[in-house]
Amino acid sequence: MVANHFSHVDTWVFDLDNTLYPPSADLFGQMDARFAAYVARLTGHDQPRALDLCKQYWNDYGSTLLGLIDNHDVDPHHFLADVHNIDISHLEEDGLLASAIAALPGRKIVFTNGSENHAKRVLAARGLTRQFDAVYGVEHADFKAKPGQDAFSRVFAKDGLAPTKSAMFEDEARNLAVPHALGMRTVHVHDTPLPAPHIHHHTDHLTDFLSQLTR
Repeated sequence: MVANHFSHVDTWVFDLDNTLYPPSADLFGQMDARFAAYVARLTGHDQPRALDLCKQYWNDYGSTLLGLIDNHDVDPHHFLADVHNIDISHLEEDGLLASAIAALPGRKIVFTNGSENHAKRVLAARGLTRQFDAVYGVEHADFKAKPGQDAFSRVFAKDGLAPTKSAMFEDEARNLAVPHALGMRTVHVHDTPLPAPHIHHHTDHLTDFLSQLTR
């Protein structure tokens, strides 16, 4: 049984975007447009070139924000407030997911490359606020980002969790490499399985997967 692989876990770490809501909600569609508009204003590039630069920084740094800080001295608080100013009114509460998370033994936390405010807005819209003991945004990692080691080290130190007694749920496969190296149980939440040494489990339905862990 899959539950046997998680019997030691006392802390459950969840990514936010495209993990605690379905990718079909397309929040990144809105955020990408705001990323591009922000970078276009900053650099004078047209929208397509600005979006390409955003993607380049995401690939090179792990997040667009880190690239902007390093190359353009951007104020991260201003950037995050701007790009997360999106419409999330179409997100729906998910009582089944809320119950599945609540049933997990131990602490539950969110760790996102987005801002804490963005995470809390999304959790509230999904009816998941009460399920989590802590919410960590990129500001809690001193604006370091997953998949970098520094981001995990800073947030995990703040939380005080023991990686070898923890599990990580992520839609971005590359963000599971460091957790795996630290001894965490890793779960890739995505429509498409990606066989890789640093991924222990895959699911395309988070609620169903979590429900298997408490039977």
